[in-house]
Amino acid sequence: MVQCEMCGTETASPNRVKIEGAELNVCDECTDFGTEVKTDSGTSSTSTKYSTSSSSGSSGSSSTSSNTGGSSDGGSRRDMYDEMDEIAPDYDERIRNARESSGLTQEELAKQLNEKASLIRKLEHGETLPSDEIRSKLERGLDIALTTSSGSDDTDWSSDQSSGGYTLGDVVERKD
Repeated sequence: MVQCEMCGTETASPNRVKIEGAELNVCDECTDFGTEVKTDSGTSSTSTKYSTSSSSGSSGSSSTSSNTGGSSDGGSRRDMYDEMDEIAPDYDERIRNARESSGLTQEELAKQLNEKASLIRKLEHGETLPSDEIRSKLERGLDIALTTSSGSDDTDWSSDQSSGGYTLGDVVERKD
């Protein structure tokens, strides 16, 4: 016997139902809360997870073909995060220093960027990260760069590994 995923009652033959976008195994009483999903098209329902319901058949086949194309091209694919720029760790100091060197108050900068002064205050204190839109406004308005390319981090890691420093295994003495 299987439990109904809606109400918890034991049922011998659960029905696969889509309720609020989630597919659940439910009892006969809870079937009315959603639309029944055919079990023989289980593979297509998972492949159309991110597609619209109006074109589920055609987008399902295209998503599976794109997945197979992506897996066969796995050697030449690059990580999307490698090309992204990262927010600099000292972004808060960069914003504050640029604002002060421009002779602006937080309120004046906020008015100039059409943003709230509390947001500028939080950014300068490092309490929040700037969104892409805010970041571009700050970079244009204050003529600063708030991003660093992530490629430099990869070189840092590789240079640390070849530095020949001590590891925990070099220092620890085992008792056997």
